[in-house]
Amino acid sequence: MIRKSLVVLAVLLLGLVPGLPASAATSYTNPIKSQKGADPWLRYYNGNYYLITTSFTNTLVIRKSPTLGGLANAPSVQVWQDGTASRGTNIWAPELHMFNNRWYLYYSAGAIGAACCDSQRTHVLESAGSDPLGPYTYRNILTGSNLAPGGWLIDASPMQLNGSLYLLGSGFVNGSAQSLVIAPMSNPYTISGSTFSLISSPSYSWETQGGTVNEGPEALQRNGQTFIIYSASACWGPNYRLGQLTYNGGNPLSASSWAKKSTPVFQQSGSVYGPGHNGFFTSPNGTENWIVYHANSSAGGGCDNGRTTRAQRFSWNSDGSPNFGTPVGTGVSLAAPAGETASTPSAYTLVNRNSGKCLDVNASSGADGANVRQWACTGGNNQRWRVEDQGDDTSRLVNVASGKVLDVSNCGSADGTNIQQWSWLNNTCQRFRLVHTTAGFVRLVNAATNKVADVADCGTGDGVNVRLWTWLNNNCQQWSLNPVQ
Repeated sequence: MIRKSLVVLAVLLLGLVPGLPASAATSYTNPIKSQKGADPWLRYYNGNYYLITTSFTNTLVIRKSPTLGGLANAPSVQVWQDGTASRGTNIWAPELHMFNNRWYLYYSAGAIGAACCDSQRTHVLESAGSDPLGPYTYRNILTGSNLAPGGWLIDASPMQLNGSLYLLGSGFVNGSAQSLVIAPMSNPYTISGSTFSLISSPSYSWETQGGTVNEGPEALQRNGQTFIIYSASACWGPNYRLGQLTYNGGNPLSASSWAKKSTPVFQQSGSVYGPGHNGFFTSPNGTENWIVYHANSSAGGGCDNGRTTRAQRFSWNSDGSPNFGTPVGTGVSLAAPAGETASTPSAYTLVNRNSGKCLDVNASSGADGANVRQWACTGGNNQRWRVEDQGDDTSRLVNVASGKVLDVSNCGSADGTNIQQWSWLNNTCQRFRLVHTTAGFVRLVNAATNKVADVADCGTGDGVNVRLWTWLNNNCQQWSLNPVQ
């Protein structure tokens, strides 16, 4: 009996060992993103979670992971960067939605050089296919003639209801406070007509703490019922929270078709301050409903990049409305979404699209200046890299064997400058942007030079040097990120 108990105990302990597939779905802890974690949007699609958040820059990055907990350390891959004068800065609240097997990416952004934030408008991108990483093309600006100042619209989110498509958002109509607005759509990137209807303004005291605000509307639908969960009060204060509208039938463009709950449905608890601007997703097996949101860990956390992304499971009340419970503090172990079967990657190999060979540190050297090359993939730690987000839309690539980072020799900028490993100096010569191209491949763009990691002369042999080069859009300059345990 004792021997049998020991065997059972051993099996249970094995389930806690990182890297074993059987343990992948056991638990996770919040936050699931600590760098640039505001206004999160999360989808589970085709075996992976995809997370996108506010950037406050002109760049959008997505993290991809087979496990919810893995998002905390997943690579941030750039899917969009915009230098257009009218929309090239201060991106907020991106969301991914699929229609007709294509992804549409909605976000608000401001004009370059404009004072924050009257120039914020909503824009929409369209993917070339069904990959959430794109590539994306710009499709349209979504605004209304009756929105002030000059068409200001943020936090846009599409909603399908009664066989029609609508756009929800936050704006000012006819001198209103910042309110929830809605307009019909003729397709995922076009508003029907030119005006928005107001469906909710801040009216309760809990909607006016620090600021008179309704924003971040998100449709939540189940068993024929439609709810809009929205954020209220000032995002820069500790009393930011979630409210709820319930659709009662009739014209969705009419405020009378929506009943506002008199009390908030999700708010500050313990050390979780300002929980809000949420999204929803389902577990991999489709049986559980989850909320993703941002929050601060102090009352003075503010409305900036200090907010972190968190997620937790929620249930339903007897009347069919959602029951979000209370926000759980950071560092608390929570059961992972049901149906997770993959393991959380511990690192990645970078495989060249042309040669099929791995980014490799020569002879597993631990020395500063050791050459980086391509080599047949062996599974060695000198070919494994941790991709660590630096909070500025760039990452450092840390070699697992040496603990040193991918580096441009002497911070050179000329084509052909050698790429090597070096101790971390925290300079832009050691920072790279992972920019998605097509079919899951990325280019490694050096932050100091905007040049890319290139296999010399497109060679295919073992030991061919990896160097800095101007982007030529060829396969020798593209790499796949392959997770390893």
